[in-house]
Amino acid sequence: MQLYSTSQVGVLGGIKSLVYGKSGVGKTRLIATAPHPVIFSAESGLLSLRTYNLPFAEIRTLADLDEAYRWSVQSYEAQQFHTIAMDSASEIAEVVLRNELAKSKDPRKAYGEMASTVFGYVRAFRDIPYKNIVIIAKEEYDKDGTTGMMVFQPMFPGQQIGKNISYFFDEVFQLFVYVDQATRQRHEILRCHSDHQNIAKDRSGALGEYEQANLTAIYNKILATGVR
Repeated sequence: MQLYSTSQVGVLGGIKSLVYGKSGVGKTRLIATAPHPVIFSAESGLLSLRTYNLPFAEIRTLADLDEAYRWSVQSYEAQQFHTIAMDSASEIAEVVLRNELAKSKDPRKAYGEMASTVFGYVRAFRDIPYKNIVIIAKEEYDKDGTTGMMVFQPMFPGQQIGKNISYFFDEVFQLFVYVDQATRQRHEILRCHSDHQNIAKDRSGALGEYEQANLTAIYNKILATGVR
């Protein structure tokens, strides 16, 4: 049996993050701050990355998603990338749901199959070793499945995914924009800890309540907490 040190968990497996936020806050642009990213895009919203010259592939069907996963774990080309980003999982869930609704006359069954399929893909991408994983999601205001309170959380079709997907990740960040009233400057901020109205999580224990929206800086901060 091979034993490892928990201080090197982030180094060995990569850092797995879910990032959600409202439209227009800069979720897609945030990907450019991750180390050496490749993007699997299910949205026509990459214009904000035009000046970065980042590689991407379009995800329009389940076959595309299968190919993206196989490429990520099997291809020599994928080895050059340190981060795999999915933009967005909310749109991919819609793709899966349309596929299931076309196959089933029972909407409840279709939504259940959609949730099972999405969870399977999220788990598969999350568990890709030696890669940072960034899953982007839209935001909704809905009832929290644990507390019953209304909160801002990741948005997905149906009831199962949005209330449970946060459990799959060590890091759950809510991206929002803060405008300094004195200077009128816009700052993109990541919320890293939950409060009474917003879902977030930092299992590393290395991050403050708020961090600058720079994934490379955040990864470095997390990894710096390991035992030397």
